[in-house]
Parts: sequence; structure tokens; C-alpha cells
Amino acid sequence: MGNAVLPELKETLGLSQYAVSLVTSAVMLGFVAGTLLFALLTLADRYSPSKLFFISSLCGAVSNAAVIWIAKDASTLFMVRFITGICLAGIYPVGMKIAADYYKDGLGKALGFLVGALVLGTAFPYLLRDRDFALPWKNVLYCTSLFAMLGGFMILLLGDGPYRKRSGKFQWNAIPSIFGSREWRKAAFGYFGHMWELYTFWGFLPVILALYATTQQRTVNVPFLSFAGIAVGAISCILGGYLSKKWGSNKVARTALYISGCCCFLSPFMFNWPMIPFLLLLFTWGFTVAPDSPQFSTLVSQYAPPELRGTAFTIYNSIGFSISSLSLFLIDRIHHSNGFFGGKNTFILLGLGMLIGNFPFRRRSS
Repeated sequence: MGNAVLPELKETLGLSQYAVSLVTSAVMLGFVAGTLLFALLTLADRYSPSKLFFISSLCGAVSNAAVIWIAKDASTLFMVRFITGICLAGIYPVGMKIAADYYKDGLGKALGFLVGALVLGTAFPYLLRDRDFALPWKNVLYCTSLFAMLGGFMILLLGDGPYRKRSGKFQWNAIPSIFGSREWRKAAFGYFGHMWELYTFWGFLPVILALYATTQQRTVNVPFLSFAGIAVGAISCILGGYLSKKWGSNKVARTALYISGCCCFLSPFMFNWPMIPFLLLLFTWGFTVAPDSPQFSTLVSQYAPPELRGTAFTIYNSIGFSISSLSLFLIDRIHHSNGFFGGKNTFILLGLGMLIGNFPFRRRSS
């Protein structure tokens, strides 16, 4: 939501030039706090995941709309978005837990559809801001909150999966048990590299488009192209799910991470290209930046203890989003600096995610 209505929020609340990282990082830091709490208390394994998802969706919808009622400056905006992030801790990882409880086989395909829906939901507010719709920013918030509530009701009706294994009590050693698997750590490490790139790319996509428009001195439909650049990742998530049945989740995830990393390293040059090559690289980037997420999640589910899958998802999401928050903070500051990596060169640094995320896979398991 935040970046789609960011121009209006900046004007209404008098936000600084670092508004991109402020709005996005607030949600991520709340998500990190929420997932840490969920993981430590093993909530997704001890209680009904579908009911937990439903309650979190309702609370998230209210906190999302609360930006209209409560946010008066940067501090109150950060607080409200932080609470929204906490609510998301009961939605994203719990949703993956529900999918894992429904699919004993073919989880990569199922999570491809699930994460594809997440990607499409991330892109949707930008479509509402397109000049052909041009909804006021408050209406965008109300619409997204409504969809969040509807999604919660649908999951509640769906219920818990037949392969759910409930953890009957609090387990103080749950997290050490999860990290004890070397294969689990390798999959999680790949995901952490992916998370260094993903949300920073999404958050800065409107900035990249605006920078290109300024450099080329031409008009660019930033809201629609932002929507398309993110939404194309939904297609690749679904496609990656099908490919995982033939290639395996490991290969699909590594290939996507490698290609998106190459796009990072090419990014400084694209601002001087004509529109068609620029968009070709941008959409290739958007297409490959997302599909590794459901496949790394599939591997994490496979290598986690069955009775601790929900906790495995939440702790690995918590670390991943902590990395995303750090990436957003650093990239935003570097982008506005006068150093070599400022301006157009900033997004080379997102390629570090590919280098770090793929490193564990260069060593064979013993």
C-alpha cells in the first residue's frame, strides 16, 4: 500500500525525502517483531492456522485504514504501519503453513500460486493509482482493507489442512531444533539473499521509473508501469511452481536469483537506453525477482520438523524481512548520497543478494 499513495502522503504529512524507506520499513519492522513473537510462542503450530489468519487479516485491515484516521505526521504514520506489519506476521507465514498442511506433494506449485497472489496484491494499489482510475489515496486504503477482510473470511471458511500436525505445548528449543538441519539453513540462506533485493526493488520501482523519465525527458506512466513491473512476478511465481515439479525447487530458485542479480548489475546502464530495451530489462527484473521466494519456502518446509513448520516459516520470514528493512534503509540513504553508488548506480548493490544467496549452493551437501 504505502508506496502506491506515497506522493499524496508526502504532501499531506510533510514527509522527508526518505519517505520510501520510512513507510516500507515501518511495515517490515512490525512484521519482524510480529514473526519473532509468533516464532518464540510457536503460535502457528499450537493454534488453528486458519483462525489465526482470519484474526490477523481483520486487525491488519483496520490498521491499514487507520492511516486515514490517525496518521498526522511521520511518527504516527510509522506507528500505524508498524502495527500493520505485526498483523502481517499472522498472514504471510501462516498462509504458507496452511498451504503446507494441504499439500503433502506438489508444495512448490501450491506456494507458487500463494506467493503469486501476494505479488499481485502488492501490485494492486498501483493500479488503483493509475491515471485511468485515479482513485483518491484514502479510497485506495479503504479498498485494500476491504480485500484483506474478504481474504480472511475465505481462509476461515477453508479451514485447516488434513496434514496439519499440531504442537501441543510451548517448546523452548523450537528454534534451535529448526536451525539444526544443514539443508534447512542452506535454503534459508538463499531466501535471505533474495530478501535483500526483493522489497527494495519493489519499493524503489516508482523511483526508478521517475528517474528514467527525468533522464530521458519524457512522460512515463509511473503508477501503471509500477503495477505491471511488480504484477509480472505473479506470473513467474505460478510458472516457477509448475517448473519445480520438473526441475525441482532448488534449481528454480537459484536460476531466478541469478537472473535477477544480473539485472541489478545492468541497472546503471538502462537509464540511457531507449524505452523498449529499458522496459525489457525492467520487466525481466520484475519477472525473476519474485519466483525464488515460494521455492525457497518449499525447501524450508521440507527440511523443517513437521510439527514445527509454522514456527520455521515465521522465524525465517522474520530474519528475511529484517534483511529487507536493512536493505531499504541503506539503499535509500546511498541513493540520495553524492558518492559513486548514489543515484543511477545505487541498484547495483541489490546484486549482493544474488552473490550471498547463491553461495551456500556452491558446496555439495555431505
